[in-house]
Amino acid sequence: MADVTVFHNPACGTSRNTLALIRHAGIEPQVIEYLKHPPSKEKLRELAAQSGLGVRGILREKGTPYAELGLGDGKWSDDELLDFVLQHPILMNRPVVVTPLGTRLCRPSEAVLEILPTTGPVAPFTKEDGEVVKDSGKRAG
Repeated sequence: MADVTVFHNPACGTSRNTLALIRHAGIEPQVIEYLKHPPSKEKLRELAAQSGLGVRGILREKGTPYAELGLGDGKWSDDELLDFVLQHPILMNRPVVVTPLGTRLCRPSEAVLEILPTTGPVAPFTKEDGEVVKDSGKRAG
């Protein structure tokens, strides 16, 4: 089976849809509930770089202490921002998915299709809200 890892928050609908979509494609990923098992500082740095978003790009504002901590201020270095994520794992945006085809912040959940290591298009998938996702079969790489 393909090596797929999901940094997952089961309380998040987008994260649940992404995980379900991966499984719908016939892939059983490694699921890391990052609030219970936060990634190391180096792993966070690696995910930020591999996703192409950078450290600020993997920060979540909504439902987190982002504003309270003043993280929108440009004075914070990447290293300092990563320290905040280690102290408050909820600051990591989700879901982040890692596959042999790339690393993506999968918002919306169907963004995962770009990096799923499948041989053809995934059958249509219905999200929790009833929206149907159709796969074009196009993959990164």
